[in-house]
Amino acid sequence: MCLDALLVAAAARLTAAGSPSARLDAEVLLCHVLGVDRTWLYTWGDRAAEPAVIERFETLLARREAGEPVAYLTGEREFWGLRLATEPSTLIPRPDTETLVAAALEQATAATGRLLDLGTGTGAIALAFASERPEWTVLGVDLRPEAVALARRNAARLGITNAAFCQSDWFSVLATAERFALIVSNPPYLADDDPHLARGDVRFEPVTALVAGDDGLADLNYLVRTARGHLAASGWLLLEHGAEQGAAVRQALAEAGYQEVASRRDLAGHERVTLGAWPGR
Repeated sequence: MCLDALLVAAAARLTAAGSPSARLDAEVLLCHVLGVDRTWLYTWGDRAAEPAVIERFETLLARREAGEPVAYLTGEREFWGLRLATEPSTLIPRPDTETLVAAALEQATAATGRLLDLGTGTGAIALAFASERPEWTVLGVDLRPEAVALARRNAARLGITNAAFCQSDWFSVLATAERFALIVSNPPYLADDDPHLARGDVRFEPVTALVAGDDGLADLNYLVRTARGHLAASGWLLLEHGAEQGAAVRQALAEAGYQEVASRRDLAGHERVTLGAWPGR
């Protein structure tokens, strides 16, 4: 069987299994097995598939049919043009979260500064920002030591030296007087009965990184209350949230004393990030 025929059959199987991106999934998995990029696959698709390749591909394909995320099967995901290692212990970086990176870059108008990324996971947000602002200092923190280790490996793999990572329960590791020009976070924001928890890739991701109390608003509200203690004068807090939570986050920021409160929409047009500036002391 040639590679093209193998892909056609695989895409049909994944379509039947309910994958919304069956052909792409099949191509990414086969490229992973072959150790090539998709351009090579398009050029040499008429080549015969070796038995060892078919066997490895079949194993991954069966796991994808069962719903496992492609990012966990290949161990990597592209985010902001960076290829990041992924593990089941952390959330998979998503295009929606690039909205948060873009919003942070908009506010990073000074030549230098400090950014804090809370709940950094793979380090995606911290590393994307650090790659665009090499003169800034970036700190990413996460409660899970395995996430911190993964973020550090991603930084080393990408050669990004202005981002550091450490274990912390939100702000617990920080000195009382420590201040940042920007604080960003993609915290848990799904309610425990959110139907998305039973769909797609989310079924395989760590629930502690997805679900928060108070209908998904508990962690967002906590960060609104506490981040101001670590923001520099006129510093910005930027929070990713669910598509229906923008109004609630704007209200929380305004009531807490933040100024210039606004929201940013993702590529699908949903309110995805809300930000506010803490006034000077």
